[in-house]
Formats: sequence, C-alpha cells, structure tokens
Amino acid sequence: MKKAKTRTISCRIPSDRAAELDLLSRRTDRSRSWHVEQALFSYLDLQAWQVGEIEQSIAEMDAGLGISHEEIKEELANWGHQGKADSSG
Repeated sequence: MKKAKTRTISCRIPSDRAAELDLLSRRTDRSRSWHVEQALFSYLDLQAWQVGEIEQSIAEMDAGLGISHEEIKEELANWGHQGKADSSG
C-alpha cells in the first residue's frame, strides 16, 4: 500500500491547551501529532458538511423551493392555535 504524502504545518496554541494535549497523549499512548490530526480531520469534515448544506439551501432558495419570510411569520403567529376550539364560551 502506497503511503500518503504528508506535509508539516505548525500553529500556536495556549500553553494550558498544549499541556492538556500532552496529558491526553500520555494517557492514550498516542502522539500529539496523532491527536491533532484526528481533531483537524473531524473539524474539516464538519465544516465541509456545514458549508455544503448552506450551499444546497441557497441553491434551493434560488430555485424557488423555499418558504417566504411572510409565510414563516404567519405560521409562527398561528403556532399552537391551529385546531383548538374557541374557549371563550
């Protein structure tokens, strides 16, 4: 199996967070790099999903598939009142 190309990057983090990372690394017998890599991958996956969902929603709105602001306001104004009998007597 071919090994993936890698590249070294660096960043600055607060000392207390670096200490937490060091502790986690010792407790899990994993390197700091491994934990940072896992965290970065999770973050990138989440951000890619979120941006994709936003772009899809914008495309749907541009195609006229959304609900207007006025329709939403009307729905919220009637929320909880639909189907209830008039209790005024």
